[in-house]
Amino acid sequence: MNVKKVCILGAGAMGHGIAQVCATAGYEVWVKDVKQEFLDRGRAGIEKNLQRAVSKGKLTEEKAKEILSRVHFTLDMEEAVKDAELVIEAVPEIMDLKKQVFAEVQQYAKPECIFASNTSGLSITELGNSTDRPEKFLGLHFFNPPPVMQLVEVIKGEKTSDETIKFGVEFVKSIGKTPVVVKKDIAGFIVNRILVPYLVLAIDDVEKGVATKEEIDATMMYKYSFPMGPIELSDFVGLDILYHAGQQWDIVPPSKLLAEKYEAKELGMKTGKGFYDWSAGRPKIPQELAGKYDALRLIAPMVNIAADIVAMDVADPKDIDTAMKLGTNMPKGPCELGDEIGLDVILAKVEELYKEKGFEILKPSEYLKKLVSEGKLGEKSGEGLYKYSGEFVFKNLTIEKDTENRIAKVIINRPQRLNALSPETLDELFEVFKQLEKDDEVRVVVITGAGDKAFSAGFDLQTAMQDPSTLAPANSMMIAAKGQWVFTQIERFPKPVIAAINGYAFGGGCELAMACDFRIMKKGAKIGLTELSLALIPGWGGTQRLPKLVGIAKAKEMIMLAKRIDADEAERIGLVNKAVEPEKFEEEVMALAKQLAEGPPISLRVAKYAINFGYELPAEIGQVIEASYFGIVTSTQDVMEGVSAFFQRRKPEFKGK
Repeated sequence: MNVKKVCILGAGAMGHGIAQVCATAGYEVWVKDVKQEFLDRGRAGIEKNLQRAVSKGKLTEEKAKEILSRVHFTLDMEEAVKDAELVIEAVPEIMDLKKQVFAEVQQYAKPECIFASNTSGLSITELGNSTDRPEKFLGLHFFNPPPVMQLVEVIKGEKTSDETIKFGVEFVKSIGKTPVVVKKDIAGFIVNRILVPYLVLAIDDVEKGVATKEEIDATMMYKYSFPMGPIELSDFVGLDILYHAGQQWDIVPPSKLLAEKYEAKELGMKTGKGFYDWSAGRPKIPQELAGKYDALRLIAPMVNIAADIVAMDVADPKDIDTAMKLGTNMPKGPCELGDEIGLDVILAKVEELYKEKGFEILKPSEYLKKLVSEGKLGEKSGEGLYKYSGEFVFKNLTIEKDTENRIAKVIINRPQRLNALSPETLDELFEVFKQLEKDDEVRVVVITGAGDKAFSAGFDLQTAMQDPSTLAPANSMMIAAKGQWVFTQIERFPKPVIAAINGYAFGGGCELAMACDFRIMKKGAKIGLTELSLALIPGWGGTQRLPKLVGIAKAKEMIMLAKRIDADEAERIGLVNKAVEPEKFEEEVMALAKQLAEGPPISLRVAKYAINFGYELPAEIGQVIEASYFGIVTSTQDVMEGVSAFFQRRKPEFKGK
C-alpha cells in the first residue's frame, strides 16, 4: 500500500470516528460534509474522544494534538477528494444519496483511487456499478463507535477485484482493526444478517406473549453470558434502525410491535424510552428471571443463518464467529454455539419455529440439514460446522506465522471479554505452544491480545460466575493448577517468547506476561496483580514470579494493594523490558523478535533454561548447570558458524544444529 491521504465523506458519528482511527494510524485525513455545523460537530467529537484518552493516560496531550492536526475539515468536494488514495463514504443509508455522492466524487478522484462505502447493508455491487470503477469499489463496514469497535467487514461486490479486497484488508490492519472478508455481496453482510433477525425474533416473542422482555434478556445475559439481552440491545441500537432494516432487507421478519414503537417515536435509549425506560440509565434486568425463556428460540435461528452463509461461500465458520464476537461482543459465535449444543438439536428447533411462525428467515438451511443427515452434529460427533477430529480447533486464539522471519504470533482473540482467560483458552494456549515447539519454521513466539484495549484482563470471572460451583474450593484449586501448569510450560518452552502488552494486563494477564521471556509494553496500557481487590490472591504463579522480577518489597506492595501501574513505572521497576510509544509498539516488538530469530536456537534455549531454573539455586549448583550447558553448545555447528563469521566479519547464519 502507498496510502498517504484518506478522504471521509460525512462527519457524523461514523464519519468522524473513522477519521479519528485513520489519523491515529498516521494517515492525513480530509473530512467532507455539506454544512459547517456538521463539520464543527465532527471535530468536537474527535476532540472529546482524544481528551478522554489523554485523561485515561492512553495518549499524551502532544500526541492528541498531533492526531487532530492530521484531520482536515472541508465543505469542498474537490479539496477533499483530490489526490486521495482512498475515499470512504459514510453518509446516511439512502441508496440514491450515496450514488449521488459517488457521482460527484469521481469527477475529482484520480484513476487509481479506491472507493469504499461504510454502508451496513446496502448493495456494494449496485453502488459500485453506479461509479466509473466497480472493480475498485468495496465495502468497509466499520462498527459504532469506530475508535472502540475492533471489527471491519471488508465486502466484495460482484465486480470488485481481488487486488482491491487485498488492499482493503491491508488498510484495515494498518489502522489497528480486524478485517473479516465478506466474499459475496449479500443483504446484511455477516453481522447484521445474523444480528438483526435475532433482535426482531426476540421482539416477536414479546409481541406474541411467549415471554416477557425481562425473561428473554435475563436468560441471554445470565445463562449465555451475552453482554446485553436482545430487547435491551434493540433499544441500545435504536428501534428506528431496526425498523428501517426491515424495510430494506427481506431477511428481517415483519414486526407489528416494532412498527408501533417506531410510529410512537419510542426509539430506545436515544429517546429515553423504547421497550425499556432509559430515563434513569441502563435498565436493571433481574437475574432470577434467567432460564424462564427457551434461549434456543433465538440461538437456533442464528446458527441456521450462519450455516447458510457458509453454504453460500460468503465466509467460513471461523470468520463468521470472529465477526459476531467482535461486532456484537457475544461471548461465542453462532457456529461455536451450534456445534456445542448439537446441530441436530438446532435443526429440530428451527423446524419447530418455522412451523410456528412461518418466517422465511426460519426456513431450515439445506446445508444444516445435510450436515445432520451425514451425522456431522458438532462436538459430540467430531465434526459439524467445524471439524474436531484430527486437527485441534482454536476458537479463542488466532495464530499468525511469518515464515520468512521465523516468527509466530499468538493472539488471544476474545476482545469482547477484554481477552480474559477462560479454562478453554488455557487449554488452547497449552496446545498451541505444544504445536509451535515442534514447528521448525518458528524460532520466536510473540503473544498479544486482540484489539487495542487489553493484552488480557485476567481470568474470565464473568463467564465463570454463571456456574456458582466454579469458585468452590476444589474447583478453584483445579483452575489455579491448570493456569500454573500452562504458564510453566510457556516458561519451559524451548524458544524465546515475547509478551507484547498492548493494553490491560491484570491478574492472570499479568501472570501470563511474567511467564514470558521478554515484555514490551505499550504506553497507555496498565499492568498489575489485582486479585486482592476481589479478596482473591494471584493463583497462576504471580506470588512467585513477581518477586523475582521486581524484588520482594515491591511485589508485596503491588499484590497487597492490588496496584495497577503504567508502562513507564513497569519499566522503571523491571516488570517489563521496555515501555514504547503506541505508534512504535508493533515495530519495537517485531524488531526484537527478528533479532532473537536470527540468534543460535540451541544456545538461546539452554541460556533460557540456565537462567530460569538455575537462578535461585545455590551458586555452586547453578554454575554446574551453566558449565553443562556450555559444554553442550560447544558441540554444535552453530558455534563453528559463529566463530567463522566473527573472523570473516560477516553476519552469521545459525541453523540450530
